[in-house]
Amino acid sequence: MNAAKPKQTNDSGTDEEMRDDAIIGKAMFWSAAIFFPILLIGVVIAVVLNQKPVETVEDKSKESVISMLRDTQSIEIPRIHWVDATSQAGLNFVHCNGVSDSKLLPETMGGGVTCLDFDQDGDTDIFFTNSCYWDPKENAEKRPTCVLYSNQGDGTFVDVTQSMNLNITGFGMGAAVGDFDGDGWPDLFLSNLGPNRMLKNNQGKSFTDVTVETGLAGPDSMWSTSCGWFDANNDGHLDLMVCNYLNWTKEEDISLESTLNGQAKAYARPDSFGGTSPLLYINDGEGKFSEVSQEAGLRIKNNFTDVPVAKSLGLAFCDIDNDNFMDMFVANDTVQNMFFRNKGDGTFEEIGNRLGVAYDSSGRARGAMGIDVRFIRPDSQLATVIGNFANEPVSFFVRQNIAGVNMLTDEAMATGIGPQTRLELTFGTLLLDYDLDGRLDFLTANGHLETEIAQVQPNQSYRQSPHFFWNTGLKGANSTEFISVPKDKTDQGFSDPMVARGVAYADFDSDGDLDVVIAACGEKVRYLRNDQQAKNHWLQLKLKGPQGNPDGLGALVTVTAGDLVQKQWMSPTRSYLSQVDSQLYYGLGKENKIDSISVLWPGGIEQKLAGLSVDAKHNITYQGSTVPVVAQ
Repeated sequence: MNAAKPKQTNDSGTDEEMRDDAIIGKAMFWSAAIFFPILLIGVVIAVVLNQKPVETVEDKSKESVISMLRDTQSIEIPRIHWVDATSQAGLNFVHCNGVSDSKLLPETMGGGVTCLDFDQDGDTDIFFTNSCYWDPKENAEKRPTCVLYSNQGDGTFVDVTQSMNLNITGFGMGAAVGDFDGDGWPDLFLSNLGPNRMLKNNQGKSFTDVTVETGLAGPDSMWSTSCGWFDANNDGHLDLMVCNYLNWTKEEDISLESTLNGQAKAYARPDSFGGTSPLLYINDGEGKFSEVSQEAGLRIKNNFTDVPVAKSLGLAFCDIDNDNFMDMFVANDTVQNMFFRNKGDGTFEEIGNRLGVAYDSSGRARGAMGIDVRFIRPDSQLATVIGNFANEPVSFFVRQNIAGVNMLTDEAMATGIGPQTRLELTFGTLLLDYDLDGRLDFLTANGHLETEIAQVQPNQSYRQSPHFFWNTGLKGANSTEFISVPKDKTDQGFSDPMVARGVAYADFDSDGDLDVVIAACGEKVRYLRNDQQAKNHWLQLKLKGPQGNPDGLGALVTVTAGDLVQKQWMSPTRSYLSQVDSQLYYGLGKENKIDSISVLWPGGIEQKLAGLSVDAKHNITYQGSTVPVVAQ
């Protein structure tokens, strides 16, 4: 039995702040009445010399004014031709969030979208996770299931869920694609509220549930979220990282009796529940996995309470120290973000605070959701974007390329992203090159948790518009590196409000540029076809890795074309509960010649190529006898 807990109020301010303001107000009144002649000079001096930050709800209007002072008039913002082609493409999936009168928190957190080529025909298909109703008797005749759409090669899709044996019902969250058994066919892992699922691809003809055989179900009580495949120990076999959110139960959620305004029922806050730990599964190469999060050092606990800290929603992989072992960046909700550095001996070291990414600039944890990690700018600086809760700006952590210094700083305000994202509740985040000019732009998928949030926060809304920032090519403090594209510069349906969650990209219609699909919570998905007209050159690469890692996950690919030098890790795990296409995309701008391509495969084998043509797709096959095995 869970003990009853006091009611919560999810207003923007707090009762404690109001009480503090009232006390301060009374003190100032009586001081002024009695001691005004004496204190006047002292008050002035104190204000000038001893100003301290006010610990109340922040005034966002000042940041808005600052953002308006940026040089935007001299920048010609291009028209963004992402057209809502959802119905035209045949994508009619509507997410079920299981909404109920009890207002249980999991209802607000789905869903995800994953790109894959399940039938290996060269066209990128789309998989959507789905949740369900709490009462199995509700809508019993047609239970909500996840859905797989097969790409017909022209950007239109056909629902093949039934024929592929994927009509699976569960309270689904995210998905990860990886060829866990090395047979050349992409398999699917599904994260859920409750037991997870591992689905084996039967050569593009169907999927078979192999959860029990592989040992990947996880505890029944887990609430798993973002997940991803990578080779943790460089042994040539794909391992699996599974993030978990809260130590949540339905009974405890109901007992909280959360409200919006002291009366209307509201969704509980994540800080009302305990944390969890991620799960790391190591592949033995024979189709079975061992869970090693404890031995690997991933179970971070509170020093005072000895309970798990993490409340993880976002996951991305990168190699922060260039040692050829993939590290893990985990975005946590209302607690510190975590960065797990791979030590190469089967263990990880959590260094988020040391890197400067654990908290915001004032030392506070944010409500972090989705995440993306990419190289940006001509000097290949490593950048991480994290979507945060409403009234918190998106985080934009950038590593400065200084010898001997491995630290990131939040440049959201300096680059123009921060002020414009402050109000939005951002889930999905993606860095991508919309117009193929060789510069990464920025896209967010937004939507609130509360349907009636405007009643207590008039500047908020439940449905929110996607937000696109065009990369101007400028950089440096107050340089307007990213500029928010206004609605009158976007095409049909792009800015229509929705309750967005995960977002992913691929060249679904095979015309060279990136299309986008956005998953929704309790609503229809949105497919945005890219009809940009910049006439820039492009390159797409598909890696053919060794048998145990056929997609070459973890490889670092550097493309040089004239003055453009672009680096990407082959790692499609990003955004929120989602996964982008497993091809690598490079915008080349006006460069019509590729000078060189370097592929640094997991384990350290480097392969260099030249002579590849622009405006084309290419396969790069792994060359090397074996992938080095790390001694354990």
